Amino acid sequence: MKYRKYTEKSPEVSEIGFGAWQLGNTDDWGRMSEKEAIELVQRALFEGVNFFDTAPNYAGGNSERLLGKALSSTQRSSIVISTKFGHWPDGHTDFGAGSIRKSVEGSLLRLKTDYIDLVLLHNPGFEIVNGSSEEHYQELEKLKDEGKILAYGASLDTADEMTAFMENTGGEVIEAFFNIIHQDTRKAFDIAYKKGVAIIAKIPLDSGWLTGKYNKDSRFEGIRSRWTEDDIQNRAKIIDMLRNYPKEQTMAQFAIGFCLAYEAVSTVIPGNVNTSQLEMNIKSSEYSISDSVIKELEELYEKKIKGMNIPW
Repeated sequence: MKYRKYTEKSPEVSEIGFGAWQLGNTDDWGRMSEKEAIELVQRALFEGVNFFDTAPNYAGGNSERLLGKALSSTQRSSIVISTKFGHWPDGHTDFGAGSIRKSVEGSLLRLKTDYIDLVLLHNPGFEIVNGSSEEHYQELEKLKDEGKILAYGASLDTADEMTAFMENTGGEVIEAFFNIIHQDTRKAFDIAYKKGVAIIAKIPLDSGWLTGKYNKDSRFEGIRSRWTEDDIQNRAKIIDMLRNYPKEQTMAQFAIGFCLAYEAVSTVIPGNVNTSQLEMNIKSSEYSISDSVIKELEELYEKKIKGMNIPW
């Protein structure tokens, strides 16, 4: 495992992090027993993964609980835990500044820890992103002063949001929606790097499309049923454009490698449903992608993909 700079006061983080949305999530990820979930996290630890990303609303709080249980015997200072604020275990949404403390304290209990390394505002409204809502950041700073959290940031989807957040808040981390198909956030990477704001690349496999397993005839259930027929056909065209790029690696490894090609990115958080998938994802960092290929993929996005307006 390779490690990269994260925040100023944090240990370096593994290039391949662990997205924990799937833990306990039977609606979107199929069935995974508690034993399998804990074994998956512990296997990640064995392989050198030290960055774990979760949220209160993942599996109704069960993701945090299972992650806390799996990490309970690990030396706390050696791992970095990221969770979020805004979407609650019972499914409701509340971004009120007065609710931050309650959310953090609930996460602390479920994660079985005395502190959380990172709390991310979970895709908040722009009035929060641009710093207009000062009480949010005052409360987050208080929680930092109390030692309940070590850093805060935001999970964001566009370069405009990222730029506004970096210019108007003291956030140290951004979880950015970034992959070969969705490259808008890339435009804010240079600013983040210069400011020392760490970037976590989320949805690196575009909800499974960049594994190469889907095509124009694929049909979806659960959360993936959000895609219209046009969405499916457009994504399938993009995947066909990309199939000849991976050489020694799989399509998924190539997609993760694309994210890792950017110096501003600290870690990438693919989801894993079993140890085989986990190990394949971890091997992504063994393969490098040339600058010329990265340039081709950037141009492909600008000239063809961007205009297709592919939804997440």
